[in-house]
Amino acid sequence: MSDAPAPDERLSYRLISGPDNREFCERISAALAEGYVLHGSPAATFNGTGVIVAQAIVLPAAIASADAAVATAVDRLDAEFDGEFDGEGHA
Repeated sequence: MSDAPAPDERLSYRLISGPDNREFCERISAALAEGYVLHGSPAATFNGTGVIVAQAIVLPAAIASADAAVATAVDRLDAEFDGEFDGEGHA
């Protein structure tokens, strides 16, 4: 039995972690085959007995959706400032 969500229930973002072994690599490979892409570099730590690794993965549609939301927000700011918004600012 697989612990992967049904295709229509897939999470946009997942962080897979575990011991640095073949099973971990197989889990990442399976996620890539399901359409996920790597997000950032893997992380590794030593827990006193072995190496534990983590890799973030995302669905490409989630990235496109986030990029579109940022573009829309910038367009709205630009319109609010009569085309004078240069994308720079401070939070």
